[in-house]
Amino acid sequence: MGCPGQCWDKCGGLGAMLSCPHLISLHPRSVPGKRLHGPHLTAEERSEASGGVGNSQSHSCHSRLWASFQDCPQRRCSWRPACRGKRGAAEGSGELQSLGLRTAGLGSPGLAPTSGLKKMQSSLRLVDCTIEVHDARIPLSGRNPLFQETLGLKPHLLVLNKMDLADLKEQQKIIQHLEREGLKHVVFTNCVKDENVKQIIPMVTELVGSSHRYHRGEHVEYCIMVIGVPNVGKSSLINSLRRQHLRKGKATRVGGEPGITRAVMSRIQVCERPLMFLLDTPGVLAPRIPSVETGLKLALCGTVLDHLVGEETLADYLLYTLNRHQLLGYVQHYGLGEACDDIASVLKRVAVKLRKTQKVKVLTGTGDVNIIQPDYPAAARDFLRAFRSGLLGPVMLDRDLLQGRPAEEP
Repeated sequence: MGCPGQCWDKCGGLGAMLSCPHLISLHPRSVPGKRLHGPHLTAEERSEASGGVGNSQSHSCHSRLWASFQDCPQRRCSWRPACRGKRGAAEGSGELQSLGLRTAGLGSPGLAPTSGLKKMQSSLRLVDCTIEVHDARIPLSGRNPLFQETLGLKPHLLVLNKMDLADLKEQQKIIQHLEREGLKHVVFTNCVKDENVKQIIPMVTELVGSSHRYHRGEHVEYCIMVIGVPNVGKSSLINSLRRQHLRKGKATRVGGEPGITRAVMSRIQVCERPLMFLLDTPGVLAPRIPSVETGLKLALCGTVLDHLVGEETLADYLLYTLNRHQLLGYVQHYGLGEACDDIASVLKRVAVKLRKTQKVKVLTGTGDVNIIQPDYPAAARDFLRAFRSGLLGPVMLDRDLLQGRPAEEP
């Protein structure tokens, strides 16, 4: 079938890529104590590095491999350096397709997406409407298509949350694009500061009032199910609605990482007039991510735990995205002086500025020597934290899709 790199964006098979004769190198941290080179891998090393493709329990082993396809003649890399001629931000494509994202649908490890959807579907007879919450930084990508297929019988409202972190200069284009997909009811919110949250109850009331409630018609109260991928603010939305309409505090736990909500909860009242209850649900990813770049966008927004992808891999793609769209807030934030597309150089300067260093023991001919080197993972974590908290400025990760061109130029 030719070079396996040719079908990377379609199947993302790590096992096939490990057998690719053009594979240049693997990340030195992928297997402790070894530096692996693709063309020289033995069968045992390939098996050890891949951790068994298709086994959902082996994500932590093979998810951190960083395969470089810079010199592969038939590769189809998902992202490229912001400045031509430099090998920096695009010197490898993160293995999102093989990270276990196919089976990490619920926030809780080991629980398949279909399991979460079945639990939601079993509660559907108690529901009048569904509110789908998604991240406003990726309004056009990363949503779970199975929601519409499985829960599409009920009226639907799309809430694009975290609007304060998104660059919404082209908000009208986003709405028009979603309308073409059949999503006519969309609202942008910031649940931390309760922005636009008051629009939701009237919209839901209108949607339910104009639809057939079937066996729910005899019930006075409305019951709404809140759905979405992990860590987009579903629980925050419920708490925000309670603050706005009931003047009450938190009813559900929230956090900055996926997996806080692990089960379909009992009904939570959010309004008295009309009497309305919401069902909080765990985040459910699509069983298959359509492309590596979509997976990286989801990971940047925190829908999966960072260590499953690799903090440095995510930081690399983030740097590429910021440079590509000329969003150079990171230069001022970290005092770098100028933009750079080499992630190793950026992380080194970030680590030095933040004094994030680590001692490493080196064996020499005269004995052990302790040297101090930058803590690259810690610097990468701070880079991602700054992005997610808005310190690098508002970002629209789906800008290419809004402008009607593919993510990578020919």
